Amino acid sequence: MTTNELMFLIEEDPEGGYNAKALGQSIFVQGDTFETLKSNIIDALECHFDTKEDIPKIIRLHMVHDEMFAYA
Repeated sequence: MTTNELMFLIEEDPEGGYNAKALGQSIFVQGDTFETLKSNIIDALECHFDTKEDIPKIIRLHMVHDEMFAYA
């Protein structure tokens, strides 16, 4: 069964760079820059799926920015 869309949750790594996790698939990717991350996602998709036709045509990147501050 193929799907037309796959979403990745993107988070900034506290030590630098970015982490991406695919929803509904066992794909986890890292990259030092956002452009490197996107390139690594493409590489991971080609390794994860059996054929290029199985790779979803739409790859959605959802950036998660978690911020905290103290209220005194």
